[in-house]
Amino acid sequence: MATQADITAMRRAIALAARGLGSTSPNPVVGCVVTDASGRPVGEGWHQRAGGPHAEVHALRAAGEQARGGTAYVTLEPCNHTGRTGPCAQALIEAGVARVVYAVGDPNPQATGGADTLRAAGIQVGQGLLEAEAETGNLAWLTSVRRGRPFVRWKYAATLDGRIAAADGTSRWISSADSRADVHRLRAEADAVVVGSGTARADDPHLAVRGVEGAVQPLRVVVDTEATAVKPGARVLDDSAPTLIAVAEDAETTLTDVVRLPRAERGLDVTALLDALHTRGVRSVLLEGGPTLAGAFLAAGAVDQVVGYLAPVLLGAGPAALADAGITTITDALRLDVTETVRIGPDIRITATPVVTTPKGA
Repeated sequence: MATQADITAMRRAIALAARGLGSTSPNPVVGCVVTDASGRPVGEGWHQRAGGPHAEVHALRAAGEQARGGTAYVTLEPCNHTGRTGPCAQALIEAGVARVVYAVGDPNPQATGGADTLRAAGIQVGQGLLEAEAETGNLAWLTSVRRGRPFVRWKYAATLDGRIAAADGTSRWISSADSRADVHRLRAEADAVVVGSGTARADDPHLAVRGVEGAVQPLRVVVDTEATAVKPGARVLDDSAPTLIAVAEDAETTLTDVVRLPRAERGLDVTALLDALHTRGVRSVLLEGGPTLAGAFLAAGAVDQVVGYLAPVLLGAGPAALADAGITTITDALRLDVTETVRIGPDIRITATPVVTTPKGA
């Protein structure tokens, strides 16, 4: 049974893991705390960047000889394979720790098995401590491994009556400066930011991260089916961050950074787009597109989390946050589980995830 000291150490490891958000892809975020034989914290670390030392290695280096006979608390099962770095399970064995406690089992078939390796070496292994908290912190990577596509977070800002712009098309600014700054944090955590041709035409968006120290710029993606929305000189084509324009297979364009995808009933095939991004190492997507693109992603079952910024504003007319998502009756409505509500300046940020329903007869 976990002690309060175990819980405290793992919670610290979860907090450390969060420091790697946005800089470790295609790897997970991982945190580690090492205590000595008496239970005193002597080392900690987190996975800081892809290709660099893993969290366990950082923590063991900090602990040195004091790790011998101690405990390592890790948010994800220690890896068991050699990639750009060596297996963490072996590093823990060589450090002489007596016990390893991890929160979440590694679903990656190439890296799993670390727990068995540790047990075979005579190390006591515990699993599942604060599993739900650690899962939440590593949601994007875990989703990408389990589903074989990038995790998709749909973000939008709207008035309390659900409008994203006024009847004349003006939309700056519905949400507050505080909310807009928070969106840059979401961008910094994502591998790619995706918008559609409507947003590209209306706003000429830049899509790069601003105001977040040390941020790794995400890939900027514009879904421009007919290759007519992004023109030379567009802000998204500057050198602030990498850019990819998704166009139809038969579209004519002079742009070079493009990916050609099959058409769908409306626009491009969302599944093909996500497959193309996954192939490029994208494990998390921030969907900032307008109502049409959001509807296409929802219709494809490709939204894993919704983040809505609701401003204390009423318009009464204007486009809604979501267009046709293939839902025609209330019984088919996509139900959401609200996981967080936070005040951001004068606005409310609501985070929710689709409710997974079990088909009849399953």
